[in-house]
Amino acid sequence: MSELITAELVDLDLSAGSKEAAARSLAERMAGLGRVTDLDGFLADVAAREAQMPTGLDGGIGIPHCRSAHVTEPTLAFGRSAAGIDFGAADGPADLIFLIAAPAGGDADHLSILSTLARHLMDEEFTGALRRADDPAAAAALIRGEEPEAVTEAEAGPEAEAASGPASEPEPAAEPEPAVESEPATPFKIVAVTSCPTGIAHTYMAAEALAKAGKEAGVELVVETQGSAGFKRLDPEVVAAADGVIFAHDVEVRDKARFAGKPTVDVGVKAGVNRPAELIAEVREKAARGDVSVSVAAGPAPMDRDGEAGDGFGTRLRKWLMTGVSYMVPFVAAGGLLIALAFAIGGYGINKAPSVAEHFVWSESASWAALLFQIGNVAFGFLVPVLAGFIAYGMADRPGLVPGFVGGTIALTVNAGFLGGLIAGLIAGAVVMAVQRVRVAPALRGIMPVVVIPLISSAVVGFLMFLVVGKPIAALQKALTDWLSGLSGANAVILGVILGLMMTFDLGGPLNKVAYAFAVGGLANPNDGSLKVMAAVMAAGMVPPLAMAVATTVRGRLFTRTERENGKAAWVLGASFITEGAIPFAAADPLRVIPSAMAGGAVTGALSMAFGCTLRAPHGGVFVVPLIGQPLLYLVAVLAGTAVTAALVVLLKGLRRTDAPAVAAPEATAVAGEPAGV
Repeated sequence: MSELITAELVDLDLSAGSKEAAARSLAERMAGLGRVTDLDGFLADVAAREAQMPTGLDGGIGIPHCRSAHVTEPTLAFGRSAAGIDFGAADGPADLIFLIAAPAGGDADHLSILSTLARHLMDEEFTGALRRADDPAAAAALIRGEEPEAVTEAEAGPEAEAASGPASEPEPAAEPEPAVESEPATPFKIVAVTSCPTGIAHTYMAAEALAKAGKEAGVELVVETQGSAGFKRLDPEVVAAADGVIFAHDVEVRDKARFAGKPTVDVGVKAGVNRPAELIAEVREKAARGDVSVSVAAGPAPMDRDGEAGDGFGTRLRKWLMTGVSYMVPFVAAGGLLIALAFAIGGYGINKAPSVAEHFVWSESASWAALLFQIGNVAFGFLVPVLAGFIAYGMADRPGLVPGFVGGTIALTVNAGFLGGLIAGLIAGAVVMAVQRVRVAPALRGIMPVVVIPLISSAVVGFLMFLVVGKPIAALQKALTDWLSGLSGANAVILGVILGLMMTFDLGGPLNKVAYAFAVGGLANPNDGSLKVMAAVMAAGMVPPLAMAVATTVRGRLFTRTERENGKAAWVLGASFITEGAIPFAAADPLRVIPSAMAGGAVTGALSMAFGCTLRAPHGGVFVVPLIGQPLLYLVAVLAGTAVTAALVVLLKGLRRTDAPAVAAPEATAVAGEPAGV
């Protein structure tokens, strides 16, 4: 393994005028040493991480960083800019720029080194020495932590003495610490958790800043860093003895229930870096008031924490519903594909086979088909409870799970189906949120999320679902099922157009998931209409990535090199019914790609409905074509929509100026890389 940073990776006269140019200049040094295999791909990942949250820190520091598949080994490049480069810090441009590159599977040892650097960046002596360094090798050695004294001695004699003088004087100043210890009999105790999307830099900077601020404030503060190198849980006794909790994070805190019932401050990781003293003061103030309204039990739900403070009810409702759908989809895929395989082996009559627990013949294919069907059917049985449970989870965090699952199961019991699950999840989340607002005695706080909230919320949700809303929803569900079964002619085609537009408008986003969930919900009680809807939805969802694959193949010069590589992957993604395979193209050029995708999706949805194609499997793409009613016409519908979208994309891109693709390239790769940086 090579050294993390060498003199070749240091530029003490970085002349870049923007953060993009600075990242490129430093990344080129990494590529020159063979540590980055694809410069543009790596820069796309860096840009995607930067889009999540600016990487500038107070004190003139910029730390662009990411984990990327294009990095061969953990690497750090350092640049010093005389003019300064804007990395989004509140106090202005950065003159010290650190580009941190970690491989997608970076090992814990090197990630620990990166975390050590992050802590050093909070040390003014360390950053001051880097600003004075006049030799790349000395700067690299300082960053590696090798003989920093030697670097200082390389400076001019008087300056070195001046630097060392103040450094030796703080030791006597540190002696009054016993007096600080003797002041309070029981010092205020805080536990904190820090984490960031990549777990490389901000995680450890926030930890260091909070620890320093804690010492200055005279409190006992212990930090758990949940970074890429893994995390070591705080001692349960330390957590139990804590008077308050600080969460400085941009990803979900792991094992969060440990901190239930304590006054809590919940902020983004950058707040932990920039204003640690304020956070400590805030949590002390909440503890003094006995305020646990923003505690673990009553904190923002996972989906709300990612939103803006001004998000309206409609935005939050969409996030709650999307939470339930996203957790439901794996059950749909597993159960649906098992059922599809069962039909392929044993025919559609396999659903009437006796239980394999009572009758199973190892040598008969019918028994194996029955086994697959019954396993898939069990997985399908979780759809509505999981949907309801995780809608409630999205609203009220973990306390919402129990009443959500209870309400979803009751929805199945009263035949309220998919719509019943939606309503049950919303009711459960609302009930839990209401219970959480009730102030309780400190002695009861610890049992609230474990006993009191599940008990009260489950009873209320059960009452409402059994006796108030369950039967009306069941009647509505039956009416919807009957309507679908009676669809024919022009009405079916119009529905196919609408579903095709929804599947292709946001390429895996909320509208796409709503259309997909609508189709899957119909499979719970399948009829001819619901099977046609499922076929139209999957066919339309396959069109965008397949069309992008075709377009990059027939007119490659209209696309960047990265887009052409994405186009190769889009063949498989489209064939597998993964609509998200078109996102990199839509993000780079939304005004041309999205309308084109919608046009093709509408054509495919309409044709699928007009042809009377049916589908019993909720996923699988071309791999479940043998299970589709009218399979050849179904493929015709998919190919027609793909051709329409590909032709429109090529036409619209061909009308723009020839230099436009090059301009769009950084934007395209930045957004395309975003999921990898999260």
